[in-house]
Amino acid sequence: MPDTITQPVPSLLAPLLAGVETLGGVRPATAKLLARAAGGGRVIDLLFHLPESVVDRRYRPTLRQAEIGRICTLHVTIARVVPPPSGGGRGKRPWRVVVSDGTADAELVFFSPYQARGLEAGQDICVSGTLERFGDRLNMTHPDYLVPAERMGEIPLLDPVWPLTAGLFPRQVRNAIRAAFDIFPDLPEWQDSSVMKQRQWPGFEQALRTLHRPCDFPDLLEGDALVAAAERARARLACDDLLAQQVSMAQARRQNRLRPGRPIVADGSLRGVALSRFGHEPTVAQIRALAEIDADLAQPRQMTRLLQGDVGAGKTLVALMAMLGAVEAGHQAALMAPTEILARQHLATFTRLSPVPVAFLSGSVKGKARREALARIADGTARLVIGTHALFQDSVVFADLALAVIDEQHRFGVEQRAMLGEKGPQTDVLVMTATPIPRSLLLTQWGDMMVSRLDVKPAGRKPVRTSLHTLSAMGDLLVGMERAMARGARIFWVCPLVSESETSDIAAAEARHAALAAHFGADKVGLAHGQQDITVREQAIADFAAGRTRILVATTVIEVGVDIPDATVMIIEHAERFGLAQLHQLRGRVGRGHAESYCLLLHDNALGQTARRRLALLRETDDGFLIADEDFRLRGGGDLTGRRQSGLPDLRLASPLHVDMLLRLAAQDARRLVDTPPDRAPPAMRARMPAVSLLLDLFSRGQAVRAIRAG
Repeated sequence: MPDTITQPVPSLLAPLLAGVETLGGVRPATAKLLARAAGGGRVIDLLFHLPESVVDRRYRPTLRQAEIGRICTLHVTIARVVPPPSGGGRGKRPWRVVVSDGTADAELVFFSPYQARGLEAGQDICVSGTLERFGDRLNMTHPDYLVPAERMGEIPLLDPVWPLTAGLFPRQVRNAIRAAFDIFPDLPEWQDSSVMKQRQWPGFEQALRTLHRPCDFPDLLEGDALVAAAERARARLACDDLLAQQVSMAQARRQNRLRPGRPIVADGSLRGVALSRFGHEPTVAQIRALAEIDADLAQPRQMTRLLQGDVGAGKTLVALMAMLGAVEAGHQAALMAPTEILARQHLATFTRLSPVPVAFLSGSVKGKARREALARIADGTARLVIGTHALFQDSVVFADLALAVIDEQHRFGVEQRAMLGEKGPQTDVLVMTATPIPRSLLLTQWGDMMVSRLDVKPAGRKPVRTSLHTLSAMGDLLVGMERAMARGARIFWVCPLVSESETSDIAAAEARHAALAAHFGADKVGLAHGQQDITVREQAIADFAAGRTRILVATTVIEVGVDIPDATVMIIEHAERFGLAQLHQLRGRVGRGHAESYCLLLHDNALGQTARRRLALLRETDDGFLIADEDFRLRGGGDLTGRRQSGLPDLRLASPLHVDMLLRLAAQDARRLVDTPPDRAPPAMRARMPAVSLLLDLFSRGQAVRAIRAG
């Protein structure tokens, strides 16, 4: 990797990486507000806080010429100031300031007295705002600007509008931005000069100035010149953002390729026993996926692979075979699941099939049993280990962890996944999911995670019929449930994601449980949520599985790890509040037997176009990759080199349109910069390399390898 791209931060960037409180005229309280609005407290964060629009204040007519409904800037004289009448309701009546420019009269209307109180008859002032007509009078309510006539130059011809936060005013942002440009350093160019010329892109500082301070460029004040200039400026900054991301990714990719591993070659002795106990031939997809995993494990580099397959497609068997391969080679393998229910389900499967003992570790394993499990893991007598988050705790020490399998990986954070992979010296990582989260989908699209796909449905598995219903049809729904239950149906009812608070979600589940118990009878309706004691929750699920209850009201605690073939109906309340991946997983709780199964997505009567499109996709397909593609398109890919797993992929200046237009360009440039040794690079590329180092620091692109290794 060229050292010229990874050199330490030089002092050249110090003014931009300093806190906004270092800017002249910015008080500490204002600095806090600016940091909140900009999403960071550095000067560069403020400069990256781009305006969302620009107000055109170039229209400066007389009152007689002015177009109604248009923003205009007027030079007028105050004729009289009319305060609100005294007595009751004073706070609700406006101040009125009658003004004239000699061609016509107008009224300035103020519901707050702040501006009006300082005005007197005879003053020459300039105001800017939207001119309206009220009856036969022209008026302007709360002008955006009001200054003495001699200070008319303070009203910008082109006025950027920044996103604000409570207590922060545009003038404070404007003044801070001006102070930031006063100390802006002279930075070298990191973009390819030929691309700059072809696309007519401005330099980095000029691009920022064009958007923040368009009035600094007189040529932009004519006609529609600003529109084209702003588009070029935003495109250039978006490509800076993408190039920084892609260089850090290319460095991580190169480091991953060079990261040494240890070849793991299975002899098949344990796998053969497990397959004989399984009693069925693996599907073609399972055989193919295992061959791909084996090929990766046999390489002298560490593996990061995604195993994707719909519910019931056989991911667990593939994982077991891969783990037994590591055991055959003399090492340990561990599987981490997000919930104890799912972990114990895997334990039951592994115990039934594996010819070697399986150790189990979770938060509920206490006392002597925990000490014994930890000892067996530490001394290597436990070759296969299954557990929950407890596996990556500091107290868990592996003798020789060679393969870490992470199930339902979207339920874990990046740090949690990385911590398990780091329990061994050169651990290979296999992550599994029924629907790839956008973050992993993004990694696979950009070549940092290989994918094995189980695309063969289990024999005899019927598709789940999915339909959309409004919440106003609740009465008809209850009648339909009664008919289904009369035919022996068992029904899941998943309650809505009320908020980010698990407590609120539980309250919704308890309320729905009470309502359904009142309608169908308390003996027929169970309740399962994450705050219950695990024995209570498991009993509720066991009662439902055995048919002692016919309806199970639950939160997303049943999203994974619940296998009840006789459950044939899934009702998801306020389905528009769930992610597509979650809806797909929840739907996978039914259709696991031979009977026809149904998924009913209940939604608000007033459903937005995007939400309707998302739910319609669930109705039209059960293909996990198609669903993940849509989830990625709607939510973005998350932060590849950081911790966010949804939203734009940590791109501050690049819109989705910019990503579509410029990603390939940035990715190709990044690969050339990273993969070309400095002594073989053309002079122009070699000259850019130190500047690219500055770019990485401006966009806070640090160590990407660890996050990518975590999947």
